[in-house]
Amino acid sequence: MNKHQLLKMGLPDDCVPAAIQAVQAAVDAGVCKGKQGPDYVRRILTDPAAYRDDPVFGDLARAIQEGNEEAPRREPIAYRTWGEAHIEAASHAQMRQACSLPNAVGGALMPDAHVGYGLPIGGVLALEGAVCPYAVGVDIACRMKLSIVDLPPEALVNEKLRPGLEDALERGTLFGTGGRWKRRQEHSVMDADWAVARVTRENKDKAWSQLGTSGSGNHFAEFGLLTLDRPELGLEAGEYVALLSHSGSRGTGMSVCSTYSAIARSKLPKKYGEFGYLAWLDMDTEAGQEYWAAMNLMGDYAAANHDVIHRNVVKLAGAKVLAGVENHHNFAWKETHGGRDLYVHRKGATPAGKGVLGVIPGSMASPAYVVRGKGNPESFASAAHGAGRVMSRTKAKEKYTFRAVQKDLEKKGIRVLSAGADEVPGVYKEIDAVMREQQDLVETIARFDPKVVKMCGDGSKAED
Repeated sequence: MNKHQLLKMGLPDDCVPAAIQAVQAAVDAGVCKGKQGPDYVRRILTDPAAYRDDPVFGDLARAIQEGNEEAPRREPIAYRTWGEAHIEAASHAQMRQACSLPNAVGGALMPDAHVGYGLPIGGVLALEGAVCPYAVGVDIACRMKLSIVDLPPEALVNEKLRPGLEDALERGTLFGTGGRWKRRQEHSVMDADWAVARVTRENKDKAWSQLGTSGSGNHFAEFGLLTLDRPELGLEAGEYVALLSHSGSRGTGMSVCSTYSAIARSKLPKKYGEFGYLAWLDMDTEAGQEYWAAMNLMGDYAAANHDVIHRNVVKLAGAKVLAGVENHHNFAWKETHGGRDLYVHRKGATPAGKGVLGVIPGSMASPAYVVRGKGNPESFASAAHGAGRVMSRTKAKEKYTFRAVQKDLEKKGIRVLSAGADEVPGVYKEIDAVMREQQDLVETIARFDPKVVKMCGDGSKAED
């Protein structure tokens, strides 16, 4: 009995593996002989309900029965939007589809929202008992880290001092999709259990070689001027030099997402085929638990990635760290909201629980803000993760020439060491407009103005 024979008798394609396993199990248990297998499959196809509780053929019967059922048409659950004027219709379409998932409990759309895969960037989605790999994102645990250092502010503009900061950025990290160190960096995260999933175990060497690198797309490392209008972060009010970075879990995180999204899609009942990239994994399954463990390992790895970047760059700059702030986005957290335990996905959204600190960046020419969350329950204690794109990377490359933008920014006191035309300021929303739209989500406690910027300049494909 092979796949062709099973399909010819009318068995749905996605039920073939279950049929082959069931017949083999029946033969091994002495329930039937191999040549009787097709007859059993025909009987189950005719009346799957009669075999639902059968110890051998029950899984096959339930799979067939489920495939015959039509998905209940569910109206999308309500979600609140911040910054409606800045969000295009396509992002709302994606959000409505996500809010139609059978396990969706709540959602929110942040003012920096734009179209992504499955869930829009800037989307917050709360699921009950399930996790969705593409609602977390490709670059799992993409992260912000800011370190305030003991250098004098004039180092950012002084022609004798600034080259030291430029050199630290050039030598302290690597950029690009395939960026790897020839000599491994050290961090305790590599002593963790990388065998939580096959994909993490097989990618450990890659992860080690990419530890302390910054990827491509909108990843960056930059020095800038941090302004504290009042005492904060254990520091007096005033101006400070700070290092800000944006990177994630690199190639290994992408592999985790791709692997488990494919598994989720393969397990998606035919009646839910419309959800595609929004395929989910139930948390009471082995695949769901594996993804959760791998995702959390990628969170630890992304944090370590930034630790190494800051350790290298700060040391090369001859400085010491005075204080710091950091946070994930592109992640899922198990949280309690409204008395229910939920899996809250923040894809391009910043955790903003009451009192929680975070960093929301603008662009290479506009400020980033250090914020403190207000814990707004309507946003599931979330806020924007940046300015948000208004232009695709393809259109940006058609419209802008990086060298021209680089020269213009130099005149304005911003030195861009490398970047692509798809990351110039004109491709982003105005960060101050985004911040005005979320005053009920976060309060601003400091402003960071970029002065020396390093991004990927080789044109490699973005990872997030």
